[in-house]
Amino acid sequence: MAKITLGGNPAETSGNLPEIGSQIPDFKLVATDLSTKTLTDFKNTRLILNIFPSVNTGVCAVSVRKFNTEANSLKNTNVLCISRDLPFAQDQFCAAEGLKNVIMLSDFKTGAFGNDFGLLITGGIFDGLHSRCIIVVDTNGTILHTEQVLEVGEEPNYQAAINVLS
Repeated sequence: MAKITLGGNPAETSGNLPEIGSQIPDFKLVATDLSTKTLTDFKNTRLILNIFPSVNTGVCAVSVRKFNTEANSLKNTNVLCISRDLPFAQDQFCAAEGLKNVIMLSDFKTGAFGNDFGLLITGGIFDGLHSRCIIVVDTNGTILHTEQVLEVGEEPNYQAAINVLS
């Protein structure tokens, strides 16, 4: 379990992020068109998983915007923005912001993604939501980089994630 905070208030996660060098676990997430997406849907592409509590909060929205901008320059890379928000809210956010370079995915049905990846917040006011994390994966499904942001209200290190793919 990772010890994290939100506004200085303690919480923890359901486990630890997958190890660098390990294979990314498969997942089932819901896209904004309500289809189910799995790891197979992104086969042979590099992935940046931008994981956060809710797109309707300031820092989470900033991270989606930032990765949307960065995605333009990343070859053979998909940026997956993952939260427990309803797909409708994710779609509305991207439409209102004009964001077209990120793929919004939701873990709203079961929370299995959060549990399987060890990033579900357990305790505190965000109990049941995802913690703020970044996971970078190569075309073979090998995890190259992870970041568990210890204070949920802070932004991740975007450049560290992007540099791994350079």
